Amino acid sequence: MNNLKKASFWNFGGMYFFYFMIWALVLTFLPYWLKNQGHLNTGDSGLVFSTMALTALILEPIYGVIQDKLGLKKYLFAFVVLCLLFVGPFVQFAFIPLLNINPIFGAAVGGAFLSLCLNGGVGVVESYIERSSRANKFEYGHVRLFGSLAGGTAAFIGGIMFVRNPYSIFWASTCSAIILGLLLWMVRIKKLDYQKDERVKDESEYVNKDNILKVFKKKSFWGLCLLIIGSACMYDVFDQQFPNYFASFFTHKSAGESFFSKVASVQTFLEAGFMVIAPWFVNKVGAKKGLILYGIILFIRVLGSAFFTDIWMLTVWRLMASLEMPLMLVSIMKYITGVFDLRLSATVYMLGFNFAKQVGVTIFSTVMGKLYTNIGFHNSYIFLSIFIIVMVAIGAFLMENDKTANQTQNIKVKKVIKPL
Repeated sequence: MNNLKKASFWNFGGMYFFYFMIWALVLTFLPYWLKNQGHLNTGDSGLVFSTMALTALILEPIYGVIQDKLGLKKYLFAFVVLCLLFVGPFVQFAFIPLLNINPIFGAAVGGAFLSLCLNGGVGVVESYIERSSRANKFEYGHVRLFGSLAGGTAAFIGGIMFVRNPYSIFWASTCSAIILGLLLWMVRIKKLDYQKDERVKDESEYVNKDNILKVFKKKSFWGLCLLIIGSACMYDVFDQQFPNYFASFFTHKSAGESFFSKVASVQTFLEAGFMVIAPWFVNKVGAKKGLILYGIILFIRVLGSAFFTDIWMLTVWRLMASLEMPLMLVSIMKYITGVFDLRLSATVYMLGFNFAKQVGVTIFSTVMGKLYTNIGFHNSYIFLSIFIIVMVAIGAFLMENDKTANQTQNIKVKKVIKPL
């Protein structure tokens, strides 16, 4: 409860709220917009998401190294906000004309632009605020719940806005970006504990090729990558076309779209509630077990969506995501800071989580789009669920236990001393 007394906690909470307001508005309704306004089939829609992921693949290593070198300086975050400001104008005045010129070209350009501030930019936001939470002495998972509240709010109002004017959600994103920029400007930078020790090399010195290459020599890094491809990546791939699958069980598609927006809103508010207790739970069982549990729940949700397709059961499967996200978001950050060097936290997060995730999304968005068209959702979901459980099992086998690694992590950064 001490968090509530800190102005910085509310400042970062507001930043999370308005960033994920944009995230939820755009990504929740983008499949509908691409289909109804862009007139794209599932294969071409998959190309948009694949391009977003491919662009993020290029950005993530660059973003990660830059942010680790910057430490808590906010220049890169400001660049992401600048890109967000142009979401409304881009979709209103450029996206449809580009799709009219050529659907594939338009999908590629649109996906690349959106990735600058969403698929690619989210890593900057997450890693910056996680590092800031350690500097300001509050629990990352608690400030992250503002993102879940934003998702619920956006899903609820977004459904109403989209029915009235499909372009309004993108202009609302631009307005949210203005507020986000003001909140970022208000942030007052603090130092992390190890930064206060004059003997310890700062980020700009420590973040170099040799130390980054050491990350790739750790078995835990590759295990984390495989687990993320099988879980967080497949979570995104599964959710890309699930709104259309859900709506197909209604007599009138508009009724299905409206109902789904309400279900998504409830899910994200439940997610915010679970986010409150997620840090306590993950601290209790360990971050590695939290990630494994996340993958198991996703496996159950995907397989259940293939076989139990009554509307009320599909609603249950969607609501189960409210358990997954708190587990994943808290566990991934705690695992990285518990097993890897703290000064490389952004690089490891960008590569081990976002980069690995986008590799999978780049490949499987198009693959699953084709499978949906050729063999239907039922068989596609069976294939997806098998892939999930296999990848989670292999990744978990390779990953080091974070509770064991954390016993020595707190003194690692003090081993690198500036020469006298």
